[in-house]
Order: sequence, then C-alpha cells, then structure tokens
Amino acid sequence: MRRKWPVLTAAIPLAFGWALVAAHPAAAAVRDGFPGPGGQVQPGGQVQPSGQVQPGGPVSQLGQLSQPGEDLPGAPTGIVTPQASSSGQSATSGSQDTSASSSNWAGYAATGASGSFTSVSASWTQPTASCAAGSQYGAFWVGLDGYASKTVEQIGTEADCTGPTPKYYAWYEVYPGAGVNFTNPVSPGDAFTGTVTSQGSGTFQLVLKDTTQNWTQTINATEAGADLSSAEAIVEAPSSTGSSGSSSVLPLTNFGSVGFTGVTVNGKSMDTLSPVQITMPDTSVGDMASDGSFSVNYAGTGFAQWFGV
Repeated sequence: MRRKWPVLTAAIPLAFGWALVAAHPAAAAVRDGFPGPGGQVQPGGQVQPSGQVQPGGPVSQLGQLSQPGEDLPGAPTGIVTPQASSSGQSATSGSQDTSASSSNWAGYAATGASGSFTSVSASWTQPTASCAAGSQYGAFWVGLDGYASKTVEQIGTEADCTGPTPKYYAWYEVYPGAGVNFTNPVSPGDAFTGTVTSQGSGTFQLVLKDTTQNWTQTINATEAGADLSSAEAIVEAPSSTGSSGSSSVLPLTNFGSVGFTGVTVNGKSMDTLSPVQITMPDTSVGDMASDGSFSVNYAGTGFAQWFGV
C-alpha cells in the first residue's frame, strides 16, 4: 500500500480560531489487487483496483473554520465534522489531554513547536484481523511529524483483509517519499517495537523489531524540511487515492484491540507531554497511563466510511 495525502481530520482549538486538519496514513508499497476510489464493485462485495491504497502520512491544515461544526468546501470524502476539543483529567496520570476527532487516525500525538521532537518509540502486539466480506484495512505505527506538518517519518505494521483472508506485513514511509513494504514475515501475536529518531540535518533512522520472529529492519533516510513538531503512536484506517488525486477512507479492519506500551518521546513517557487523544469512527481510545501505555479498540463495522454514510 502506498499512502499519499491526508484524509485524517481533527478539530483543534488554535489561538487564532478553529482549523480543520487533514492527516494521511502511513504509506507502504502499492497493494496488489486492493481497491482504489472509483473501482467497480463486483458481486460478492469485491472491488477491482483502480487507485493507490496508503495508510500513514501527515496532517496538514486545509483551511480555517469560522465556527466549530462548519464544513470546509472541497474537504476529502469521509471526514468527521469538527467538534469542540475538550480537556479532561486523565484517570491514570493526572495530566491534561486534549481530544480531537479524525476520519482515519486513532491514538495519541505529542505536539509542539518546530524542532520539539527528535525521537519516538512504542511497542505493540500485532492484532488478529477478523475479516468480513469485501476488503478492510488497518495500520499500526509510530512516527514523527504529520500532525501539523507536511512530512511524516513513520514505521509500522498492517492487518488487511481480502474477503475472509487476512494479510499481515510491515512497512515504513518517509512521506512524501514512497512507502516500502518489508518482506519479513508478520503474524498475529508478534511483539513489535518501532523507533523513529532524528539524527540532525534532515537525516532519520527508523527501526522496527519483531522480537517474536527475531528480525529487525533498520532504515536510514533523509527528509528535507522535516518540521519535528509532533510525535505519534497511531491506529489508522488507510486511504485510497485515485488518478484524479481525490482520496477516500477505506473500511477499517476489525482488529479487536491493540495496546501500545512504553510510548516515549525524547526519551520520556509521552504522557508527560499532555498528548492529544485522537479518535476516529469505529474505534475507542483508552486513557494513556503514566508509562505511556494505552489501547485502541475496534467498535464498529468500518463500512460507513467506504460507502460515505
């Protein structure tokens, strides 16, 4: 799969007013046989490929809203109507977390000024996909940037469905560069740790370890103009980009539940940085504990996003 431009949207109160933010999924290589927007639906719910499917990528500001709840003309299909953000006292840590709605991201992001974040790390167990008719997609990743910038440096895993058949793999993306799938085996229950580190002068090291199957991928990459203004641990509903450049959020895989543990940013728990809690349709996001742990649970069908209802 390859992800191209954000379809994630979040409403975040800024000092100068309301902004609609669009984010994009972590991209990997183009998936063979997976649907794209404008594809033809065949009997049995199958879709013929006609575009690029890609999770993971940046969150970029689309424009200003005069007031909460106002739609932004020309926004991508499947976006969530912005709602007023709220600050709530975390039951586990006592920190104040801001919440935001998205069409395709669920998890947490630490945000700040340019240059604030140089490393992020998290561990998770590859969830099991419960596949239904048709196709569904789900990405699980850790990364820098993308929340309020146009680049993303990210690495993670995927659980996709083609009818009843699940497909598991791992990938990395340095957006807007092309995403890449790893050939290493990935199975449900594998224990992963992902780390993304800025090494200065636009260079990055991305590391993904599967401690269950005993393999490690280390990628050294360059990203000119990286803002280093956010760090994330995310579950994502990938997007499909057609030849016209339009994007739509695809049905989310029923992944059950995935827990991120030991989420650290700049060497300390993300929880100490008042992270933004991000929710998307068909999911629920738990509070972040003081050690940076939290869970994301599947809570829907995912088909509402695909059919635009």
